[in-house]
Amino acid sequence: MSTNLKSVNQFLDDNTAFTNGGIRALIFNAETNGLNKHGVIVRIGRKILIDENLFFTWLDSINNNRSAA
Repeated sequence: MSTNLKSVNQFLDDNTAFTNGGIRALIFNAETNGLNKHGVIVRIGRKILIDENLFFTWLDSINNNRSAA
């Protein structure tokens, strides 16, 4: 599996549907929303990177769970 790590700003530049505050809220709540479980967030000291491929896999998984309910 290839990783596509991006800083928060790089991720936002490439994915304009998301806002800075929205992504940062997801990162802040990564333990409870499943981002950590899916390995989406990589922390290197204070630097936070987002694995773009895993982010969209995670997003698909939560959308699939909502549509099945």
